[in-house]
Amino acid sequence: MASKKREFDVVVWGATGFTGRLVAEYLCKHYGVGKDLRWAIGGRNQGKLEGLREGLGTVAAELPILLGDSADAPFLRSLAERTSVVCSTVGPYAKYGSDLVEACVTTGTSYCDLTGELQWIRRMMDRHQAAAAESGARIVHSCGFDCIPSDIGVFFLQSEMHARHGVPCSRIKYRVKAFSGGFSGGTAASMLEMMSELQSDAAVRKLMADPYALNPEGKRQGPDGADQVGPVFDDDFNSWTGPFVMAALNTRVVRRSAALLEELYGSDFRYDEAVLMGPGPLAAVKAAGMAAGLGGVLVAGAIGPLRRLLARALPKPGEGPSAKQREEGYFDIQLLGEHPRDKEKNLRAKVYGDRDPGYGSTAKMLGESAVCLALDSLEVEGGFWTTAAAMGEPLLARLNERAGVTFTLDG
Repeated sequence: MASKKREFDVVVWGATGFTGRLVAEYLCKHYGVGKDLRWAIGGRNQGKLEGLREGLGTVAAELPILLGDSADAPFLRSLAERTSVVCSTVGPYAKYGSDLVEACVTTGTSYCDLTGELQWIRRMMDRHQAAAAESGARIVHSCGFDCIPSDIGVFFLQSEMHARHGVPCSRIKYRVKAFSGGFSGGTAASMLEMMSELQSDAAVRKLMADPYALNPEGKRQGPDGADQVGPVFDDDFNSWTGPFVMAALNTRVVRRSAALLEELYGSDFRYDEAVLMGPGPLAAVKAAGMAAGLGGVLVAGAIGPLRRLLARALPKPGEGPSAKQREEGYFDIQLLGEHPRDKEKNLRAKVYGDRDPGYGSTAKMLGESAVCLALDSLEVEGGFWTTAAAMGEPLLARLNERAGVTFTLDG
């Protein structure tokens, strides 16, 4: 646990952005201000920060504000020195996040974010892993719908398989059954930034194709291959499946967890993700259409002029789904864990979120990740971790009890 001598437990950085505001609202509602959790909001616009604080109500009248800029390295260091955890919602992270990670690593400050930018995560790991291990900074990327349902879902199922049968699942399938929610400008900007790097940098393209791209050095190999790109019938779910757009990051994060938690996951663990489309010929057509549509977006994003046209059609930073859309949204994920020897001992699990995945549920998952890093007794020391490897059981309990994101066994 970070030192209690610091002024704050958590600083929400980028608090006036779309997701940052939702995280601040969540923390205010569930933890209050000036109570057990000492937290603050930060950003670059004093007026917007004061407006956010006012909008949180009289309970937040004394909520501290930290004013600064993501490009001001001395300020970022002073920010990191004042808090146990920085919770960052400022993306695209490849543009605006590197100096903040460096400041946290240098000062031994824990950090969590929402990034889906695989190439940037790997860049930060390669650049700062040794220094983070030395300083005690625990850096945990992707603490929202990227990649908590995947990462904590697999951790949950592996733990249950061990508890019931004394062995790890040899393979876990993650299948998206249903979800509903909107799309924000911040996510669009991060996606476009990653596509731009894919177009311009062959090394990034090679990295994105590597199923073990985020594994620790020396453990970047295993039995898994490329992500699903076309329609596939899955007998275990009696359903056609299509490729899942978030698999490119989720699967890499889960495999990093498997490497960091090898005793729990086993040395030959396999993992994949897809979207359930249902049985029958029409479902096969839908799965093929999903694959074609995703491929078309990736092609458009890799071509400069087409990417600029795509950017015009997507939401702008600061825009996102309405409160009604967030409250009516949800996600339903099904997982199958295979026993290594006996199919009769296979386990099925469900991950369910009671808000839209990208923002309503994501804000709650990120908020609880930050609080978990700040207040819970965690076994890990400094370094780059995943949610499962860093927080595991404590975060699982927080999500089940507080965040409306539940992990349950079927049957």
